[in-house]
Amino acid sequence: QVQLVESGGGLVQAGGSLRLSCAASGSIFSINVMGWYRQAPGKQRELVAAFTSGGNTIYADSVKGRFTISRDNTKNTQYLQMDSLKPEDTAVYYCYAALKTWEHGLPRNYWGQGTQVTVSS
Repeated sequence: QVQLVESGGGLVQAGGSLRLSCAASGSIFSINVMGWYRQAPGKQRELVAAFTSGGNTIYADSVKGRFTISRDNTKNTQYLQMDSLKPEDTAVYYCYAALKTWEHGLPRNYWGQGTQVTVSS
């Protein structure tokens, strides 16, 4: 059984910063893809930032230059550093990972519980 646990969300003023973390636990063999999505009220869930299977990083155009994704492979933990936050960044942020367990030979998708980020003007 795999679980992704998120933390770090909260309320911040425009121009401020937040750092989200996501720790994966369970019978993890390898993590192939990891990243962050967000969903604002009335909008579809969108990709914010991710590590691809090739080890590259990708970012949504709206957050380039402001957000930074990182990871600690020894802890199976990923982070999202969010700087220069804007009110339009307000959303529920979801941690995502595609990973293999020791019991299953193919990667599966896992999601965190979501954490609210609210940016006030």
